Amino acid sequence: MPGQTDADRSLHPQRPVGASARSVLALPKAHLHLHFTGSLRIASLRELAVKHGVRLPESLLADWPPTLSARDERGWFRFQRLYDAARACVKDESDLRRLVREAAEDDVAEGSRWLEIQVDPTSYAGGLGGITPALEIVLDEARSASADLPIGVGVIVAASRLKHPMDARALARLAAKHAGDQPGEVVGFGLSNDERRGTTTDFAPAFRIARRAGLASVPHSGELLGPDAITETVASLQPTRLGHGVRSVESRSVLNRVIDSGIALEVCPGSNVALGVYQAPDEVPLRTLVDAGATVALGADDPLLFGNRLADQYRSAREDHDFTDHELAALARSSIDASLAPADVRRAAYDDIDRWLVSVPGD
Repeated sequence: MPGQTDADRSLHPQRPVGASARSVLALPKAHLHLHFTGSLRIASLRELAVKHGVRLPESLLADWPPTLSARDERGWFRFQRLYDAARACVKDESDLRRLVREAAEDDVAEGSRWLEIQVDPTSYAGGLGGITPALEIVLDEARSASADLPIGVGVIVAASRLKHPMDARALARLAAKHAGDQPGEVVGFGLSNDERRGTTTDFAPAFRIARRAGLASVPHSGELLGPDAITETVASLQPTRLGHGVRSVESRSVLNRVIDSGIALEVCPGSNVALGVYQAPDEVPLRTLVDAGATVALGADDPLLFGNRLADQYRSAREDHDFTDHELAALARSSIDASLAPADVRRAAYDDIDRWLVSVPGD
């Protein structure tokens, strides 16, 4: 949260960063994997619950952050139930605007120069007159936040695997109407939720609509399922990036195909561990992916439920995988490379990453 120090909110508070380390909060970076409700501050969620008279589960109150798993259907159901409980607190226009604004503020505090926040407007359409006004509110606040803060905010419209593929086509057409490459515009089209549900190829027509409008294809794949799912996603949805994709390391041929195709991976270590994909942070194959030549962009996924934000992912790279400051800078550059940010935002971020790298450690 704003004002936190490098020692705060670490995934590993028992392993403090040395005094000579450069601040990962000050490292310029892009944030490409952040879900809409999942970006909420826990304090804001509790205030919205009071505002709307929603009773939150105890694990979003005294027991936060919750203990989660997604290794089986029961574990995923609990994760989804908590997410749905939080989403039920985001009801009106002011709630949506607050969420976008605070997500941008929190990313600024962590050094982000560009944020791509992912939203399924059908989740918020009920009280706002439909999916079009819901998305337009998000886009308008993204433009406003980008004008007020030292960050650009693009929007990814994401369909859900739990819904009919025809719903995804409707979302793709809506996203196409707002497509662009500037803050406050739709920059990509995604596919989220439990990747064990639905049939990936059924969503190909929606992604064709999005690609024709110039939108990047950014579906989730390769976290809960392995290399075969990634192969299917690459073949049918022609992704620009994969949300997660970490399990590509289980097949060298699949990993090579991802790398050779120029597909970037949005790697979210905190999510992988919280959901039980890997048992400990040092098991996340971040080093393997980077050493193989993959384009990796670290992301926080759902800080509301996992209890860690973007800077924590960089701390994990440093503490659990022994990334040097030069390697952290390379990760930050990789996040800019993989982003859909305008050219001027990219240039400024690259220059500031270089300045971070020559700064005095501890500044």
